[in-house]
Amino acid sequence: MLIHIIGASGSGTSTLGRALAVELEASHLETDDYFWLPTNPPFTSKRARSERLSLLLAEVRATQAAVVSGSLIGWGTKLENAFQLIVFLYLETSIRVERLRKRELERFGKADPAFLEWAAQYDEGPPEGRSLQMQRSWLAARSCPVIELHGDLSVAERMAAILKQVPNPSIERRPATSHHRL
Repeated sequence: MLIHIIGASGSGTSTLGRALAVELEASHLETDDYFWLPTNPPFTSKRARSERLSLLLAEVRATQAAVVSGSLIGWGTKLENAFQLIVFLYLETSIRVERLRKRELERFGKADPAFLEWAAQYDEGPPEGRSLQMQRSWLAARSCPVIELHGDLSVAERMAAILKQVPNPSIERRPATSHHRL
């Protein structure tokens, strides 16, 4: 099974992706690890689209089950249409930006004001990068089921909603239908 978790920066895609991967005994793949070249400081040089697509597709093919966290819009339809389930996380801007500020302080000892400003523009649409409109348009074009989870839910609450929709060979579960919303 291949699951994609998408949402604004700070919405919890990585945290949920790691937890879901553990629960499903799947690999967890983070799009930032493929999008950005390893640099010091990090997140300063982008990988070429063809290279990141090739690297992530190779990882996906090497595993029987994977949870991919982050945005991969525009990477290529071969990957974008490969998912059996997509989870979209939506979280209020003030909560996301505060989470990002705390994360940046913990990781780097400071929070980049330009990054926080970019992240805060998600609902209206920043000049480049992720936006709510872009992600909603992308989701509407997918043929697999999409689960939308809104609000500051705990990881456990998010997991419970997703696991109701994930096929499990040992447990008969009802199949997901497009665009559930919690």
